[in-house]
Amino acid sequence: MRTIKKIHTAEYRPIADLKTYSPMPTRDLEMIDPFLFLNHHGPQTYGPNNNGLPFGPHPHRGMETVTFILDGDISHKDSGGHESVIYSGGVQWMTAGSGLLHAEVSSSDFKKFGGDLEILQLWVNLPAKLKMTEPRYEGLQQDEIPTTVFDEGKINASVVSGNFEGTKGAFDILTDITLTTINFKENSKLELKVPKDKNIFFYLIKGEVRVNQQIVQSLHLVEFQNDDEELQIEALADSTLLFGFAKPFNEPVVARGPFVMNTMQEINQAYDDFQAGRLGRWQD
Repeated sequence: MRTIKKIHTAEYRPIADLKTYSPMPTRDLEMIDPFLFLNHHGPQTYGPNNNGLPFGPHPHRGMETVTFILDGDISHKDSGGHESVIYSGGVQWMTAGSGLLHAEVSSSDFKKFGGDLEILQLWVNLPAKLKMTEPRYEGLQQDEIPTTVFDEGKINASVVSGNFEGTKGAFDILTDITLTTINFKENSKLELKVPKDKNIFFYLIKGEVRVNQQIVQSLHLVEFQNDDEELQIEALADSTLLFGFAKPFNEPVVARGPFVMNTMQEINQAYDDFQAGRLGRWQD
C-alpha cells in the first residue's frame, strides 16, 4: 500500500463571518504539485437578510479555480462575460490563464432568505506552457456531473474531471487532473490503484475513515509518498472525501496573492497588467 507521509490538520482561518478551514498551504505543507491551495468554507447556516459570501471582484492569472458547492449556492460573474448561479452539488471550473477578474458571491435569494452553506475552493496549477492561455469558465449543476457507485451502492462518487475508475469527468480540462467527491456510508470499503508517478490529493471533508491502516478524521488532508499504487479506504462513519490525483508539473512555482506564475518577474508583470486594466475591467 502507498505510504502515508503525514496527516495535516486544516487551520481555522475565518474570513469575516465566514467559517474557513485551510489545509493547504500551511507552515507544514506548501503544496502537492499541481494542487496549490484549498479553502473549506462552512458548514454554517445564514439567517435572512445576510451578506453572503464576501468574494467581490478580484483578479487571477496563471492557475485554475475549482469550486465545489456542497450546500447553498454561488453566483459567479467574470470580466469575460460569464455569469451563473450554481447550487448544491454543482461545481465551477474557471481557467484564469492570462488573466481575468471574477466575483463569487451568494445569490440574491440566498442573501434574502438565508440557508445552509458549505463550499470548497481548490486551486490547481497550470504548466508554464499554458499560463497565458485564454481564460474560460464553466459551471455545472449536480445533475450534469456523472456519478459512479461502489460497494453495492454504499459509495457514490461524483466525477468532476479526468477518469475515475472508468467514468469520465464532467469537465474537459487542459491538463490531466482527476478530481472527484466521494460519499461513503458507514462501514463501506473502497480499493483504488493510483499510478506511482501521480500525486494524490486526499482531503476528508466530513466523517472518519481508515486509509492504508491509518485513521483520518474530518478537516484533515493526507500527504502520501509515491511508493505504491494501492489505497484501501474504509469508512468508520458516513463520510465525504475530496479525492484527486495528477502527475506533478515539477516546475518553479511563484505565488503572490491571486497570481501563480513561474518567476517573480512574471508576478510583477501580472500586477502591472492588472493595474493597467489589461486583465479586464469590471462592469456592475
